Amino acid sequence: MAKKIAEEWFSKGQKDIDDAEFLLNNDRALENVAYHIQQAAEKYLKGFLIYNDWKLEKIHDLVKLLEETIKIDKSFHRFSIPMRKITNFYFESRYPTGHEVQYTKQELRNAIKEIKAMINLMNKSINLNFKGEK
Repeated sequence: MAKKIAEEWFSKGQKDIDDAEFLLNNDRALENVAYHIQQAAEKYLKGFLIYNDWKLEKIHDLVKLLEETIKIDKSFHRFSIPMRKITNFYFESRYPTGHEVQYTKQELRNAIKEIKAMINLMNKSINLNFKGEK
């Protein structure tokens, strides 16, 4: 059962990656790209945790989700810095921050690349086959 639910989370996360790449490649609002990037990371992390019997929590903080992931597999530690940055995408793209937030296309491409690398590690860790890094 956990595997099926995890696959549903991964599928939704992949849709967010696809949307982020589409928006980025079609010169759409970069804050919307950032939002989908954060959502993809969140859904993949939650899917991985659920697969490993984690009880779902209503949380958007990728750092906390990654900390839980690292308890399961220490090799995810390499994503600590990227997840710290990407977790801010959620709040920056959805709520007033008191200053204008600007993203660069390269910054967003790098974030997508990190998520795909994380997906690859998840695939190896739990023997699932999702897109990840091409």
